[in-house]
Amino acid sequence: MIEVKTGSGVVRGAVEGDLVAWRGIPYAASTAGDGRLRAPRAPEPWTGVRDASRFGPVPPQARNNAMLGAGRRTPMGEDCLSINVLRPAAGSTRPRPVMVWIYGGAFSAGSSAATLYGGKELVRAGDVVHVTFNYRLGVLGYLDFTRYATPVRPVDANLGLRDQVAALEWVRDNIAAFGGDADNVTVFGESAGAISVTTLMATPAARGLFARAISESSAVEAAYTSGRAAGWAADLAGILGAGPHDALDAVLRADPAALVAAGATLDDWTNERTPGTLCFAPVVDGDYLPEHPIDAFDGGRTHPVPLLIGTNDREATLFARSGRVLPTSTDLIDRMFAVTDPGARARILSAYPRYPAASSAVDLGGDVTFWWPSVRAADGHSAVAPTWVYRYDFAPRALKVLGVDATHGTEMAAVFGAKRLSRLLTAFGGRQDLAGVTRRVQEHWISFARTGAPAAGWPGYDVADRRTLVIDAEDRVECDPRRARRQAWTGYANYR
Repeated sequence: MIEVKTGSGVVRGAVEGDLVAWRGIPYAASTAGDGRLRAPRAPEPWTGVRDASRFGPVPPQARNNAMLGAGRRTPMGEDCLSINVLRPAAGSTRPRPVMVWIYGGAFSAGSSAATLYGGKELVRAGDVVHVTFNYRLGVLGYLDFTRYATPVRPVDANLGLRDQVAALEWVRDNIAAFGGDADNVTVFGESAGAISVTTLMATPAARGLFARAISESSAVEAAYTSGRAAGWAADLAGILGAGPHDALDAVLRADPAALVAAGATLDDWTNERTPGTLCFAPVVDGDYLPEHPIDAFDGGRTHPVPLLIGTNDREATLFARSGRVLPTSTDLIDRMFAVTDPGARARILSAYPRYPAASSAVDLGGDVTFWWPSVRAADGHSAVAPTWVYRYDFAPRALKVLGVDATHGTEMAAVFGAKRLSRLLTAFGGRQDLAGVTRRVQEHWISFARTGAPAAGWPGYDVADRRTLVIDAEDRVECDPRRARRQAWTGYANYR
């Protein structure tokens, strides 16, 4: 049956072989006009049967990544808050586990329509319901303009985060009609999607909306104070030619494309001034996000759900090619320490014996951004709920030839069983090994979504021995991997 009744009306999906897909279902109203810079509102109900065979428009962003974000012809607009559901066509005697994917893209790019995130192989392997959705990005989703609000024109903060909560509320209220188990929802994401996962774990409004969480390469500390966020908002207004008195009008009047262009300029400025920060990121506003997620993890105040968290062996090699976003050179690293914690510089550099060699600088940039914050999160959360930690080391020959090794995002080929990406990664060999890695990774992810624990052979994590599954052509378990680096980073005061 491809016609399903939701809280807003009936939708008609499409049969795709052994699967059924529903796409482009509104989970909130358009964010254009009066909806710009406001919290998501309930979608307008409809009568009759709504076609749900095509993806909805993607959030405004640069048209430079057709694979993961938006190409030249990708429909785009502020009426972008839509959700997609994929499940096996065959019936089931009981509700299926639900896996809700949150895409990455530095909170400035991304799309739920990306082929990589389609989830077909994951659904087939695990007999699960796979959900993806769009959320607002960049200036329209992750800048805080609340300082410019007036009684006549209110403004909300953390809009992209609020969108994610609204999508999870839609899942809670509607997924049973699609054959999913609303009481067994796993949120999982990579990069900015993983930051979203770890942030949701500290967001009061998200409590009870998911039963488990998977975080793939989260920069857990990428959330900033209202003061820092206010500075970025003022900079953005200046780029638009506005000052404090007309900043809000400038943002409300601007065409989405102009806001995307202004956001790119702001991003460049931010990387120059404070290497390693994301100007588009959640804001610790004391309200919707009352405390920094890393503080919530440290203090054992995250939602008490099972957590599977990890990073890749050499996260930052991908970013080092562009020279942006992460501190991956000696100059950027010196600037980072000067702005954050100068007293920690010598101690931390001593943990990288080959520094200032380029490879050590790149590894340091990946560690401070992804690995060390994820370790901190695992340490804190393991006292609250069952926790499992991995490091993804598998790198076929093509990645080694390119000099990037197991870099940021490469684990997604295994998580999603992505055939096109897998063929590309194994162009110079390693296809059989990648097939084995894919099978084991999917077994772990699916088992975790179904039962709350990965498959056999992956021990739980605690601060006594920090057992970590190292995923490679042959998996292994290590206790406290990179211990000297962990000890060196302990106590480091990152950006806030």
